Amino acid sequence: MTSLATAIPPNTESLNYLVLGLATCFIKKDGEVIPVQVIEPIPSATLETIVAGIPTSYEFAFATDFHAVIQGEKLIRPEGFPEGSRWCEDFIERAIAAARTYQARKIAQTLLPVGERRDDFKYSVERKRILNGERLVSQEDNVKQHAYTHEKL
Repeated sequence: MTSLATAIPPNTESLNYLVLGLATCFIKKDGEVIPVQVIEPIPSATLETIVAGIPTSYEFAFATDFHAVIQGEKLIRPEGFPEGSRWCEDFIERAIAAARTYQARKIAQTLLPVGERRDDFKYSVERKRILNGERLVSQEDNVKQHAYTHEKL
């Protein structure tokens, strides 16, 4: 169990379905890239794409009841997730958002019934997800606009 700084908001009583994934991510430390396992909520659109065969960093996904994982100020690690795995940043906010996507798209719940695990994904870490990477923005990243973009014609 993990204790959280903030409790779950009261408007989440209707959330009853959530998919969690075990993702392989990486952290840069002292010039090395170290793999870490992260428990993340998976939104319906993401689940649909990885079930369709898009490469993913998720080793497996597990469908559960929202309130079986988030209980007040505590996170309950579902069975089958390794002890060394960590919860993703902003887990509660992301879990609420992901659970709401399944309310809006109920058909996605049929891909993975509650209590079941799915690990037949096209797992790949070829494109590494770096959690603490720096994003450098340069002048070349700016979008070039037409000279008349902001003028009234």
